[in-house]
Amino acid sequence: MRKLIIPVLLALPLASGGCVAKAAWDVATLPVRAGSQVVDWTTTSQEESDRNYGRRVREQEAREGREHRAQEREERERCERERRRDCD
Repeated sequence: MRKLIIPVLLALPLASGGCVAKAAWDVATLPVRAGSQVVDWTTTSQEESDRNYGRRVREQEAREGREHRAQEREERERCERERRRDCD
């Protein structure tokens, strides 16, 4: 049992050294990653700009379509109320 414990204890610092180095690297690069994330949040890419423009155009077309249908419906109802023949 003692023969097994000694090699494990000797290898433990070597095995954990990579973890410590990775943690130190993560801490050292954290400000750079945080800064780049802020830049990503504050700027708009061309793809995002195109997507937002397309969304605005579709919403405008949908709004115009609803208004056009509402006008046609009002005109039909007015013609039916007045029983006009020239509305057809």
